[in-house]
Amino acid sequence: MIDLDSVTFTRPDGARRVTALDNVSIHVDNGHVAVITGPSGSGKSSLLAVASTLARPDSGTIYIDDTEVTGLDDASATQLRRERIGIVFQQSNLIASLDARDQLVMMGELDGAHRSTRARRRTQAEELLDAVGLADHMHKRPAQLSGGQRQRVNIARALMNEPTVLVVDEPTSALDSQAAAHITDMVVKLTHEHNAATILVTHDENLIARGSQHLHMLDGRLTPARR
Repeated sequence: MIDLDSVTFTRPDGARRVTALDNVSIHVDNGHVAVITGPSGSGKSSLLAVASTLARPDSGTIYIDDTEVTGLDDASATQLRRERIGIVFQQSNLIASLDARDQLVMMGELDGAHRSTRARRRTQAEELLDAVGLADHMHKRPAQLSGGQRQRVNIARALMNEPTVLVVDEPTSALDSQAAAHITDMVVKLTHEHNAATILVTHDENLIARGSQHLHMLDGRLTPARR
């Protein structure tokens, strides 16, 4: 579960500060996907940053499961991200020298709280790659994969540490419509299977119906979208 209550966030802009999030509230239960739409510059990236503890809001509260995260210090926030938050960036940001399986294995090794053996991490990585349809591509490096396949590795990697919250930033922006629909369906399917609470930002109006709720962001304010 993730809950943002009356969150305001400002960022520097030259000599002044601008309000990127203005009294934003959103609640997403486990197993559900909230789809966020809105024009560029509306505050969607800021929403994802504070939801994933990469940025600290000026006011308001954020809960992830039973933990109030807005007061965490940097080290505690980093640990919480490693244990409970999966982040799917717009660009896959895969390491060129690693094959698909090792992209995931490395993610599992970042978290000292997960003391499973390397063999276990490899098995887990293989299971996740199979879940996203890449069982036959796990030994390929990023240059050998298509854009859609790289994004599937990106999604599987975000699930490696079994997060309770998924934050997904425009995962289909570089894909054609068919691949975009497939990636979005995969995010929804994995959200249900892993019982995660997912916030998905997209510009693609065709993907809205795949979410449990649809909210629209404009000028830093988040409101339920009109049906």
